[in-house]
Formats: sequence, structure tokens, C-alpha cells
Amino acid sequence: MKKLAFRWIILAFSVFAASILCQSLNLGFEVDVLNAQREVEFSKVLTLMIGVAVLALLNATLGRILKLITLPLSCLTLGLFSLVVNAAVLYFASTLKLGFDIKGTGIQSFFAAFVASVLISFINGVLGVLLPDGKDD
Repeated sequence: MKKLAFRWIILAFSVFAASILCQSLNLGFEVDVLNAQREVEFSKVLTLMIGVAVLALLNATLGRILKLITLPLSCLTLGLFSLVVNAAVLYFASTLKLGFDIKGTGIQSFFAAFVASVLISFINGVLGVLLPDGKDD
């Protein structure tokens, strides 16, 4: 159980860090954890944690199904199409407005989702290697 909670926190931090990087690149991926006085608000952090759990659940279910359906296309692109599937799952999760959002319209918003999903995967992978979660439960 501790391992799951640890990975959940790492994923939440990855989403937050990707949001900061996307905002610095003027992309529309934003995390809403600050109130009007620029202070961290506990209820918004809790909403983000729920949103990250929903994102993980969508990746585990919908993401796997989409990757299976698009397997031939993924084989043709040597696996790079899975990045598009990850971006689509992140875009869908952002429409639920659970702590993170993607601003913009059309291709601009999908590009923001694409860059954000790549950053989340990269940051999550690096943190998963640098911060070992101990023994298996």
C-alpha cells in the first residue's frame, strides 16, 4: 500500500512540474492548486490528487485498450504512436476538470496535451529511478 501511495505522490508531482514547464513554454497545460492570494489551497491539492488517480486509472484501462486497437499503427511508427495515445488520454482526463486543465482550441490544445504527456512520463520516470520506493508490498 505504501508503494502505491508513493507512486501516486510522484505522479502528482510530475503533473505539477509538467504544468510549470508547459506554462514557461506558453502551452495551455495548467494545474490549479493556488488560490487568489497565490497560496497553496488544501482542497485544490486534494482535487489534484483525485485527478491524478483518475488519470492513472484511465491510463490503465482506456489507454491500454487504445494502444491495443492502434497496435498496427504503433508498429509502423516504431512505438511513437503510443505518445499520441498518452496525449489523448491526458486530454480526455483534463476535460473532467479535476485539478488540471488544458487551455486552447483544436490542434493547439492537443499539442499542449502531447508535450505535457511527454514531460509527465519523463519526470515520472526520472523520479521513479532516483527515488526508489523500497521493498515490494
